[in-house]
Amino acid sequence: MLRRVDRLIELGTTVITISGGEPLLHPELDEIIRHIRSRGAFATLITNGYLLTPDRIRLLNRAGLDHLQISIDNATPDEVSKKSLKVLDKKLQWLAEFAEFQVNINSVIGTSVQHPEDATQVARRAAELGLVTTVGIVHDGGGQLRPLSELQQQVYQEVVSVVTKSFSTFAYYNQFQKNLVRGLSNDWHCRAGSRYLYICENGLVHYCSQQRGFPGIPLEQYGQEDLEREYHTVKPCAPYCTVSCVHQVSMIDQFRERPLEVLGRFFPSKSDQGMPYDLPITIRVLAWMFLPSAHSTITSRRLLTHTFTRVALWFLRVK
Repeated sequence: MLRRVDRLIELGTTVITISGGEPLLHPELDEIIRHIRSRGAFATLITNGYLLTPDRIRLLNRAGLDHLQISIDNATPDEVSKKSLKVLDKKLQWLAEFAEFQVNINSVIGTSVQHPEDATQVARRAAELGLVTTVGIVHDGGGQLRPLSELQQQVYQEVVSVVTKSFSTFAYYNQFQKNLVRGLSNDWHCRAGSRYLYICENGLVHYCSQQRGFPGIPLEQYGQEDLEREYHTVKPCAPYCTVSCVHQVSMIDQFRERPLEVLGRFFPSKSDQGMPYDLPITIRVLAWMFLPSAHSTITSRRLLTHTFTRVALWFLRVK
């Protein structure tokens, strides 16, 4: 595992997420987290939360964990999932009290067929405890969109009004989720296999957890030519993909390549009637800085925007 971490660092990785299976079962988890941090990367963890105790949370603090995520499927266990709020609520309380790392509780729309409103209950409880909250859309076995019913779409809008408001959640909604919720495809270029690598238990590189077998190359043999090839490879599963972590990595490249166009798409000047919260003040400022009106003829205003853009690109190391 430590050699795999070292290889990922050599390839330029900045965030390493440990998932599973269940990572809390790994006897050397704390050592792995410490090693990730010692190599200058962020260490994050995706867990079902069952094995969390106050002492285990303190050990994760000492190891230097940066971020932990738990996805909760329903309010009470059912035949579809046992990963419920009823089972995990005490764990969330302990996280709120003892965790020194960021904790994100992800509500999932579409897992509870009989009680879709459970997702709202999960999000509200997490918010009550002061934890970061996000919302995801359930996918099928291939990571593809499973259409939401009208009731589920209504619940989604309720959950979005509860989840943590940030630059990334607003941009992600406008770029991806507003289409997926309505059963529509997204036009984007997936960077899996390049910006995002999924390493299985056998040490092979895959596009993501839902697309195992592609490219299926051992991590120790994966090099810059592979990263470059997969950066440009068109993935046929992309239009209806719901794998949010791959979406969000691609957003960075979209901004690097077409900053003004992409900012306009992330934060449109005309608000979406389906968006249940206002544009955050920080984003309003950014929109003013980088997105002058298309009808603007004021030279000084356009010059100011050009200056802001050049400074931003310099910070992103874009030529």
